[in-house]
Amino acid sequence: MSESTRTRPRFHGWLPAAAMLAILMLVIAACAAATTASPSESEAAAESTAAAESEAAEPSESEAATASELTVSETSAGSALAGEGGMTLYIFDNDTGGESSCYDSCATNWPPLLVEGGAEPTAGEGVTGDIGVTARTDSTVQVTYNGMPLYFFAADSAPGDATGDGVGGVWHIAAP
Repeated sequence: MSESTRTRPRFHGWLPAAAMLAILMLVIAACAAATTASPSESEAAAESTAAAESEAAEPSESEAATASELTVSETSAGSALAGEGGMTLYIFDNDTGGESSCYDSCATNWPPLLVEGGAEPTAGEGVTGDIGVTARTDSTVQVTYNGMPLYFFAADSAPGDATGDGVGGVWHIAAP
């Protein structure tokens, strides 16, 4: 075949998949940096990747609003706690003593489940653990389950999604 009759290969949908993979790798890198770096190093690493993660959604009003009831949802990763709208909730291994260590760009990718004022979250059917709250350093109040702060994952787009399970080896679905 001559040079003039050759055709170029076409891109058949792998380019968007490659872009999503690159974004996921940046999220994992930011979370992994948070596991080994000091808080100031973690914040710097997370902020440096924030521009590349612009496709990750900001916490919605419903996610940052009053949490009325925790429920149980079935996901591809198994049974998980769910917040408002049936969205999967996660725990973060780096949280200790019932206090959140996820702020700034981490909290953009992993919006905390918050309550306003003196609101108390409640347990729906199938939720058997201890539900509580913890004060965050940004003056908000986050819901806890068995002493662990709860988070959504910005990349989850529908109830039952569990795309954050296992990210960086430190994020896990909150099992009921």
